[in-house]
Amino acid sequence: MNKIHPGIILRVLGILLCFEALFMFIPTVVAFVYNEPDCWAFLASSIFTLAVGATLAYRLRNCRQAMGRRDGVLLGTSVWIVFALMGMLPFLSINHSFTDSMFETISAVTTTGASIFKDIDHLPHGILLWRCMLQWIGGIGIILFTVAVLPMLNHRGGMILLSTEVSGMGQYKLSPRISQTALRLWLCYFIFTAILCFLLYAGPMNLFDAICHSLSTMATGGFSTHNESIGYYHSSYIEYVITLFTFVAGINFAIIYRTVMTDHQLLFRSEQVKWYTMIIVVCTVVFTCGLFLQGEYHSIEMSFRAALFHICSVVTSTGFSTANTLEWGAFYTLIMLLLMFFGACAGSTSGGAKIDRMVILTKNARNEFHRVIHPNVIRPVLYNDKALSHEAVSRVLAFTIMYVIVWVCGAIVLAAQGATMGEAVYGSLSALSNMGIGIGADAGGYYSDITYGAKWTLMALMIIGRLEVFTVIIIFMPLFWKKS
Repeated sequence: MNKIHPGIILRVLGILLCFEALFMFIPTVVAFVYNEPDCWAFLASSIFTLAVGATLAYRLRNCRQAMGRRDGVLLGTSVWIVFALMGMLPFLSINHSFTDSMFETISAVTTTGASIFKDIDHLPHGILLWRCMLQWIGGIGIILFTVAVLPMLNHRGGMILLSTEVSGMGQYKLSPRISQTALRLWLCYFIFTAILCFLLYAGPMNLFDAICHSLSTMATGGFSTHNESIGYYHSSYIEYVITLFTFVAGINFAIIYRTVMTDHQLLFRSEQVKWYTMIIVVCTVVFTCGLFLQGEYHSIEMSFRAALFHICSVVTSTGFSTANTLEWGAFYTLIMLLLMFFGACAGSTSGGAKIDRMVILTKNARNEFHRVIHPNVIRPVLYNDKALSHEAVSRVLAFTIMYVIVWVCGAIVLAAQGATMGEAVYGSLSALSNMGIGIGADAGGYYSDITYGAKWTLMALMIIGRLEVFTVIIIFMPLFWKKS
């Protein structure tokens, strides 16, 4: 394994910070337009971020080493931490706690959607927009953006970076050049966001709310501009539009792009999309019947709309809501817990362990049952009509085991810091799956009231979940730093 090259890592981080500063200028302008007091904090933060980024990029401009695997893994984690450190600066203007500001930023950039703010309705417009912009940037991936705009990353370095952040992209390459693939995925992401913004603005939303909600919806982040989330609008039109686009955001963007541009049947042949759709349909039918029969809603349409909206919101880890689903009962909470665990499709903006892994685990378990009766028969695991290697299945098993271990360890640490059983188990999985929904007597204020230790625990879980476990954990293992 090649040695680590800190120069090239810091140079890429510097260039990325310059882009973050440019993004930060947008809410700066908004804050000045609304004449709000945080405008100067935004301006100072963007200038400082630009200065730091430009200094790193210029001083290390001669570092041009080829990026190795360890460089990619270390950069893959460093990007998110450094981006969050600079991104949290504007939050210090209205919330002087470093921990709370960092929590809000990491929650945003990992598209978790957990917030320490109880009164979102009265937050400044610049802060509201910046929260949603952070989610949008983190949704399709900071590293994917980095690869798209930095031709300095060679093909191998780009692929290493992408593998640390976005699962499920390798089998759907859109171009021989990895930078072109990343650029096309970002283009697809931008077009869907623009369409959604137009549709929301055509409804009862004003332009500012439409922009913020389109950013957070396509990122499956769930930050809203109101305390009541989507329930604030009391609009079936808004709910159906957002449901449709959360469903789209839960599909592998590479599959969507190839379906539109070249292989028009790919979306309908994809096994993970079939399972994803089937799970949503079955759960929606069960929830609709249950909610209507127990009298939660007065009509089948209202029950159907609430069921479909919240199932899509949970399975894609978006976290939007129109009702307090805890009041529906334990049955619905447990089902949503399972949906939260597996999430949507690989290569989407959603969190969770991903449906493709669930499909592979299910098929492998079925083969194990078959081997009990016919131990000498070889039955490969078929996925998209192709036999998976034993190594591929082993990776899925290893990932799932590690995912559960991290979930349990997170729950234990939270419980040790005073969380109840439900808060610890649900909160740990919510952060790890980048869902962001709290649980407890006051679910809405759960994250603002917990201890600083619990907040840092949840922040670690958010990053581990966003980078799919191994990328973060391996950095803390001796074998990563050992020269070989």
